Amino acid sequence: MNKNSIYRFIFAGGGTGGHLYPAIAVAQQIRSEIPGAQILFVGAKNKIESKVVPQYGFEFRAIWISGFSRKFTLENLLFPIKVVVALFQSLIIVMKYKPRVAIGSGAYVSGPVIWAASIFGSKIILLEQNSYPGITNRLLEKKAEEIHLTFEESKKYFRVQNRLYVTGNPIRIDMKLIDRNVAVERFGFNNSNKVLLIIGGSGGAGSINNAVAASLDSLVELGVQVIWQTGKNYYNTFKDLNRDHVKVRAFIDNMTDAYSAADLVVARAGATTIAEVSYLGLPVIFVPSTNVAANHQYMNAKALCESNAAIMIEDINLSNEFFNKIKEIIFNKEKTTELKKNISVFAKPDAGKVIAGRAIHLAKIP
Repeated sequence: MNKNSIYRFIFAGGGTGGHLYPAIAVAQQIRSEIPGAQILFVGAKNKIESKVVPQYGFEFRAIWISGFSRKFTLENLLFPIKVVVALFQSLIIVMKYKPRVAIGSGAYVSGPVIWAASIFGSKIILLEQNSYPGITNRLLEKKAEEIHLTFEESKKYFRVQNRLYVTGNPIRIDMKLIDRNVAVERFGFNNSNKVLLIIGGSGGAGSINNAVAASLDSLVELGVQVIWQTGKNYYNTFKDLNRDHVKVRAFIDNMTDAYSAADLVVARAGATTIAEVSYLGLPVIFVPSTNVAANHQYMNAKALCESNAAIMIEDINLSNEFFNKIKEIIFNKEKTTELKKNISVFAKPDAGKVIAGRAIHLAKIP
């Protein structure tokens, strides 16, 4: 028997970068420690995972599944059919692949795959990024050997307390800062001017994009250069605002360059973004999304703001406060230095390594 034959791992999760990138981070760590490990990702065909996972050199399989909208849509009528099809697809994938360990990183797509893996006896690890756990992980918790949390307050939402570990949110091993001057030049910017990075998530954030568009001329007049990730849903609306000092992108493939160039970041308060900016020690203004369960992004950001580790603008105040807050902070070296120092305290750089180690350990158990 091949000595690496026991190291077969299946990852399920995606839909957004917040659910996908922690899984990729763990997979990278496994591959680093066990180069011959077999790793398969399963996700939805037309979501971020179908594009990003192959870029990281991992095998990818798609199942037919989508989430259930809170508003009535025609797509919701197909939801029961999609669930049944996804369950059968997942059973076939798992039966053929025979994973020793299955890692679910949340979102609807992980449900059928993790359920199927549990049926065939795989060890189950769940990753929960948010302070308020998603329904998929809460439904799957009894099937899991371990559930790795980002926030201590997540514990109260789970019933099986002895399987919970507050490990932190895994960060991709290629996530690091490079020389700022090099990064700035890659965007065609002037090294002597400030750079503002706008990231509203892989899908985009309408309120943030509208605030950026309204303030863009004023920011450029101040000498601020802007890297603006609109998200794929909004790119066509704002792409014509691209110019020498403003780089409009639907999606930023190389976040290392973007983070390294940034003097200030404006972002939603998703757990993965928080983990990344904390790890890198970046000054950030959070604009929590209001369209999330239990308002968890607000709670995520509030914890950092109370420790003077970040600035928060609530979505309802964005149009009034956006430009003035950026102007106030981006040129204030004392304030940005303070924010960098304080946010670094929240970093848990070993989270991916710890979870990968647990996955490798479970794979060895008959």
